[in-house]
Amino acid sequence: MPHDTRQTDTTPSFEPVSGFVLPRFAGIPTFMRLPFIDLDEAAIDHVDIGIVGVPWDGGTTNRPGPRHGPRQLRDLSTMVRRLHPVTGMAPFSLRNVADLGDSPVNPADIQDSLARITEFYRRLTAKGITPLSAGGDHLVSYPILKALGAAQPLGMIHFDAHTDLYDSYFGGFRYTHGTPFRRAIEDGYLDPKRVVQIGIRGTMYDGEDIEWGLQQGVRIIRIEEFEDRGVDDVMAEARAIVGDTPTYVSFDIDSIDPAFAPGTGTPEIGGFTTREAQRLVRKLSGLNLVGADLVEVSPPFDPSGGTALIGVTLMFELLCVLAANPQTKRPPV
Repeated sequence: MPHDTRQTDTTPSFEPVSGFVLPRFAGIPTFMRLPFIDLDEAAIDHVDIGIVGVPWDGGTTNRPGPRHGPRQLRDLSTMVRRLHPVTGMAPFSLRNVADLGDSPVNPADIQDSLARITEFYRRLTAKGITPLSAGGDHLVSYPILKALGAAQPLGMIHFDAHTDLYDSYFGGFRYTHGTPFRRAIEDGYLDPKRVVQIGIRGTMYDGEDIEWGLQQGVRIIRIEEFEDRGVDDVMAEARAIVGDTPTYVSFDIDSIDPAFAPGTGTPEIGGFTTREAQRLVRKLSGLNLVGADLVEVSPPFDPSGGTALIGVTLMFELLCVLAANPQTKRPPV
């Protein structure tokens, strides 16, 4: 049975504010209209799932802007309601979910930002909180994995147009949005034989990233294979690869076709439809998920917020599969 989340003297209410109570255009925006709780507040001990912004794009090599993603995603997340339209799940009743604010970052120093993000997520995971993160460029996944995968290498299901397995850019620069998962594999935070990448496409520099990934045992499913096999078959294989071991999910918004989601730094035509993306995420249900992220929403390339609306809708889908995981912490009743 879901635990009682009604407010007491020591436990705050974790239910989102209804649009029937406060208009969606009113109030201070938080993710999905949830309460904001700082890591230093006593109420943090009651949080099961924490939604975190990582407003940083210091790893971007071409079109910057994802540093503004969390703020636009919060604003568009006022459109999220309580119930999943297909399963009927009410994740905010099943788990205590809160907006934990933004991870500290340093826009002037990559290494300092990586250290700050890692420390923030170490504090979060030490409290047993499952993180759902909003980037930021894709390099933010590396320090998150560094914190979550410190005890043992994780499996990962990764939706993206790009592998992000490159070794370096510009003559040896090893930390960019194109290198996070290579670093995470090399440093032992990801088990490459339990990593699945789905939706890979687009022109390439030289193919070195794919060759290296295959040599390590990464399962790379290009968009053409996905189209031939379909959602159910591809996700059945992905689920079999990660099994019941701790697994992370990373969703790059550029895995979706830019006809739907133009607000991203490295768009590639021929991607998922939004409907396919929803079905893919729903097929994660039942896995042992330790966290997830949605990255690379870049508001300067879609000021209207359409891309961010897709992003937060997928974050709600991710939240539902995280909430369904029996390993997700429950605070005492």
